Amino acid sequence: MADHKIGTRGEWFAASAELLEGEKELTRLGDELARQRRELPWVAVEKAYTFQTAGGKKSLAELFDDRSQLVIYHFMFGPSYTAGCPTNSSIADSFNGMLPHLEAHDVTMICVSGAPIEKLLAYRERMGWNFNWASSYESDFNYDFGVSSTEAETRGWVTPMLDGGLPPIASQNARACGTDVVSYISEGFGFNTFTRERDTVFHTYSSSSRGVEFLMGYYPILDRTPTGRDEGDAFQTWLRRHDEYGPE
Repeated sequence: MADHKIGTRGEWFAASAELLEGEKELTRLGDELARQRRELPWVAVEKAYTFQTAGGKKSLAELFDDRSQLVIYHFMFGPSYTAGCPTNSSIADSFNGMLPHLEAHDVTMICVSGAPIEKLLAYRERMGWNFNWASSYESDFNYDFGVSSTEAETRGWVTPMLDGGLPPIASQNARACGTDVVSYISEGFGFNTFTRERDTVFHTYSSSSRGVEFLMGYYPILDRTPTGRDEGDAFQTWLRRHDEYGPE
């Protein structure tokens, strides 16, 4: 930071005004993309799915909790994990407090993971969250929506990359979850939205990879700090569960 350009207040105002024009254009583009998302065709979900929840077995329609819109974050917590993914945990920290506001706008937001419900609820208690968490254990839901894959399928493409082809965050998070890299990556992450009209549930939108960064509230803040994300090649390796940060 010491080598950064130093200027006058006037120079700052001039450069800031130019930047503001770009930020306004980005906002307008975001509004247009939001409109296009809303115009995507809806696809009826014809397959029956059963989830395990704190309140017992529920269908996809029952996860709406009497609202017309359902948002699902596919949280990486597979059957072999001993704890939830640290990166996904940081995401859950970001949206957990938003739930009352979403519910007031006719939106139910929950997490779905492949681990048995007992593991999910125990971890939720540890993290101090209150969102509803549904288990897709022994369900095809995560597979059908392109989030998770079998360990055999994952091993096929991961094995050639195990010697340096995967980013460091993969092995780091696998260790933090108490599992191996293949099992860790088999349980994917993603974002799906649904709507319900009478007895029919429709799939309306899907996003994954960097498309879920809008849920990572700390990144937009870091993007506005002097050093930014400052991750370099160590993508997300600085992230920990919120109860694991300690003195450097």
